Amino acid sequence: QVQLVESGGGEVQPGGSLRLSCVASGFTFNRRVARWYRQVSGKERELVAGSSVAGTTDYAESVKGRFTISRDNTKNTVYLQMNSLKPEDTGVYYCYTFLWSEYWGQGTQVTVSP
Repeated sequence: QVQLVESGGGEVQPGGSLRLSCVASGFTFNRRVARWYRQVSGKERELVAGSSVAGTTDYAESVKGRFTISRDNTKNTVYLQMNSLKPEDTGVYYCYTFLWSEYWGQGTQVTVSP
């Protein structure tokens, strides 16, 4: 059974850091694209960071230089390291992959507030 489980969200002050984890089961993550999206209430889900099978990464302009997506293939896990967090980074963060169809995690809440 394919499953993605996110963790690591929480509440942090502006300028703080969080590391999100996405643990995959039912497939080998390093053979699939991995992406992090976020969604703010009332808005569409937006792509934050992506990691291709070839090892390339891409980021939304708003998070470049602050966020880093990485993989630990031994743990079948993808991470999102978030530094210098801003209030506008607040939202629910979702892990995503594509096999024969799209798969999403349940989401983890990130709140950045003074």
